[in-house]
Amino acid sequence: MSDQDMSTKYNPTEVEKDRYQWWIDQGFFKPSGDQKAHPYSIVIPPPNVTGKLHLGHAWDTTLQDITIRQKRMQGYDVLWLPGMDHAGIATQAKVEARLAEQGISRYDLGREKFIQQVWDWKDEYADIIHQQWAKMGISVDYDRERFTLDDGLSKAVRKVFVDLYNKGLIYRATYIINWDPKARTALSDIEVEHQDDQGAFYHVKYPFTDGTTFNGQDYIEIATTRPETMFGDVAVAVNPDDDRYKELVGKHIRVPLVDREVEIIADDYVTPDFGTGMVKITPAHDPNDFQIGKRHDLPEINTMNEDASLNENAGKYEGMDRFDAREAIVKDLEDQGYMLRIDPIVHSVGHSQRTGVQVEARLSTQWFVKMKPLAEQALQAQETDDRVDFFPPRFENTYRQWMENVHDWVISRQLWWGHRIPAWYHKETGEMYVGMEAPADSENWEQDPDVLDTWFSSGLWPFSTMGWPDTDSEDFKRYFPTTTLVTGYDIIFFWVSRMIFTSLEFTGRTPFKNVLLHGLIRDEEGRKMSKSLGNGIDPMDVIEKYGVDALRWFLVTGSTPGQDIRFSYKKMDAAWNFINKIWNASRYVIMNLGDMAAPSLPDQSEWTLADKWILSRLNATVSQVTSQFDKFEFGEAGRALYNFIWNDFCDWYIEMTKETLNNGSDQEKTNTKNILGYVLDQTLKLLHPIMPFMTEQVWQSMPHDGDSIMVAKFPEEHAEFSDPKAEDQIASLIELIKAVRNIRNEAGAPMSKPVDLMIKVDSAELGEIFTETKEYIDRFCHPAELKIGQDLTEPKLAMSGILAGATVYIPMAELVDLEEEKARMQKEIQKLEQEVARSEKKLGNEKFVANAPEAVVADEKAKATEWQQKLAAAKERIAQLG
Repeated sequence: MSDQDMSTKYNPTEVEKDRYQWWIDQGFFKPSGDQKAHPYSIVIPPPNVTGKLHLGHAWDTTLQDITIRQKRMQGYDVLWLPGMDHAGIATQAKVEARLAEQGISRYDLGREKFIQQVWDWKDEYADIIHQQWAKMGISVDYDRERFTLDDGLSKAVRKVFVDLYNKGLIYRATYIINWDPKARTALSDIEVEHQDDQGAFYHVKYPFTDGTTFNGQDYIEIATTRPETMFGDVAVAVNPDDDRYKELVGKHIRVPLVDREVEIIADDYVTPDFGTGMVKITPAHDPNDFQIGKRHDLPEINTMNEDASLNENAGKYEGMDRFDAREAIVKDLEDQGYMLRIDPIVHSVGHSQRTGVQVEARLSTQWFVKMKPLAEQALQAQETDDRVDFFPPRFENTYRQWMENVHDWVISRQLWWGHRIPAWYHKETGEMYVGMEAPADSENWEQDPDVLDTWFSSGLWPFSTMGWPDTDSEDFKRYFPTTTLVTGYDIIFFWVSRMIFTSLEFTGRTPFKNVLLHGLIRDEEGRKMSKSLGNGIDPMDVIEKYGVDALRWFLVTGSTPGQDIRFSYKKMDAAWNFINKIWNASRYVIMNLGDMAAPSLPDQSEWTLADKWILSRLNATVSQVTSQFDKFEFGEAGRALYNFIWNDFCDWYIEMTKETLNNGSDQEKTNTKNILGYVLDQTLKLLHPIMPFMTEQVWQSMPHDGDSIMVAKFPEEHAEFSDPKAEDQIASLIELIKAVRNIRNEAGAPMSKPVDLMIKVDSAELGEIFTETKEYIDRFCHPAELKIGQDLTEPKLAMSGILAGATVYIPMAELVDLEEEKARMQKEIQKLEQEVARSEKKLGNEKFVANAPEAVVADEKAKATEWQQKLAAAKERIAQLG
């Protein structure tokens, strides 16, 4: 391949075509199997088989792929294990919605046929996800792909359930739980999202039954937001220290619309200064009331069906939807004289994360995990060498707070799609059996119809995918614990925490060393992407237009760990332009390399100043990129790459090589070609983890050693490349060239027109630098006559540029107006004065000087000195102009 195989414009469609399949066919995505190499493993956060992947998935997998590709190039024995999650409630809801369009419910089909429908859905969307993974270029080992309902993972789920049950950490109990009336299933606390809804406080009369009066009234006033639960009222409670109501404790009242007499009781839970200080107690429909009911041995009356319609305990309202019933009940309370008043309010109400409907607190028999001992074990692990390191570290506090305040976890779900709970009940005796398999006389036993919460199985993901509970599994012994987990900060509670405590309980180890947490992708206005707003963006559409490398570059450089990112087409344009810049620079280099072998550096004694500079800059970039990758600061790594590639390599070094390649000796040309090729080779390798497709295509087009860039050696630092002197010299040269270009631009003098240049330097050392780089000054500045010295007499009518330690003059009296030059210099002085003031203010800040790193303070002092020197030179110049 050669530069002739490269189009004059970067075409991602052509570059990406067939490349992914070639990587797979070559086996590059598999672990190396080198037992001497250090293992590095990641398990993919398994996407739900509910639909297509979105931009958030693209971001998540890109961050993982960058890490995996770099570690693979660094010689680690890398495993990136892919898989998907059955996503119980979410997937079942999708399939039920599809069936509803056909006028069918799951009950029409029955459990077995319905589950087959869900498997068909899973196969359909798993294929789509595979296609999207390929588009994103993620280098996972497909031979190890897992699904949370695989036989092996199902066995792990059953073992964990049975073992926790036998340890007394899983139990079955009747308790108040969160209930999703649409999905007809229990929910855990973290599957409930609170949002503000319009509601009301309904102030209702509860009449005394024995002729008692209070404040001249024959009733007490109760305020409630949910009058439809009145049919479950079994008491009214007051605080025992509330002097207003002490005489009422023990009195009886009648629940309106219900022929039930209940007692006024005293309980510390009631807050005297909230509302009326009197609370109706409905144990079957409120978690706090449930606890009060247990303390006072009160009955528990459930008034709702699974779909939140009212049941037989609601009398004439039986069968009515809860909200329709509320309207009817309020009207009857008003008509019968029980309603005192209605106060509209806005209050926080729980909604199902999956279906969006209002959640009901409902008394139900469910399976629970006893969380306290598991959470304590996880917190203790954070004080050991086996701790999990969070990136950014602030999220460890989020994790700790949840673990410290955790509640028992309701793990049963009233669904058909998922891991069936391994518990059986004897059809005659009612005896319960919990085990890995059904009892021997299974015909006499009936299995629990519920399934487990999706997070129960995905909580085992890092080790169940490696073959556990077979602890002799080669993958388990080699790659567990995994090295890094990459996921969104929004599922620390749902997933990260559960993987940690489950892994500690069953393997004795934390499941990963590092957790990299990223944010959410928002639209350009900062809004969350959603169907309702119509602002969602399909990553496949973005890839179709810009190519996957441009999308990956945007995702990497657009944010820092833990922060949200705003999608922007303007930034996508910039990403494509950057790749096009690299593409064209690569074409130039490859064109000049011709048929030479893989580039090798000439002897250091033969390096030019420009060579020393670019290799020193490359070395600094290798150091920065490697360091930032290790800290998962991919955005900072991207910025270091951008600055080196765009500024140092493309804008300056490539331009500097043109003189040698056009007019140098054969040996000079050979040396320059080798260094050009070497720098391009190293740059492509640094870029490869972020831009796999473009870098592979270019690398294959140039002379190289090896089969693929993705298994080539990642660049390393070379101490002998570091050359601060060369960097300073070229920095001074670049500043001079920029100053001359600015002057020419302002004067309207084209770069092709030779002009006289005078460079007055403050030191002999700087004069030597400009003398040594005269060939570059000639090439970039086109002087007709060039003078360099300390004692030069400045021409009166000339335009000037102020440098650090020098002033450059271009005598151009015929091109410039003296008054305009004075005005320009005055603006320059104002600008320099602002910089000096800013720097002095910063250095005058005691907190900055005391707390900032020493190198940062030193850098600021150096800048301050430079601005002051430039300001003095500018003032001297304007004085000369009169």
